[in-house]
Amino acid sequence: MLKLKSNKEMIVMDMNSLKYGVFSFIIPGLGQYLNDDRQKAAGLLAGAVAIHIFIWFFMNNPLGSAVQTLYHLYAGYDAYKNY
Repeated sequence: MLKLKSNKEMIVMDMNSLKYGVFSFIIPGLGQYLNDDRQKAAGLLAGAVAIHIFIWFFMNNPLGSAVQTLYHLYAGYDAYKNY
């Protein structure tokens, strides 16, 4: 049987998903970690570190900054939609 959630539960759920999305935007993988998705969190964090190191040494220009920003946006969106 399908149990409907109250409006208060939905608001709390939306706030948590937004909070996890912001956390994961700042530090990729943090929102996934807080959402108990440890493997994805480790992968996103390792990917972020690899991308930042690569861009620091080989592509330190506006395009590199755009790539980093897009990766952070993806991590935040993933944490938001998977709460």
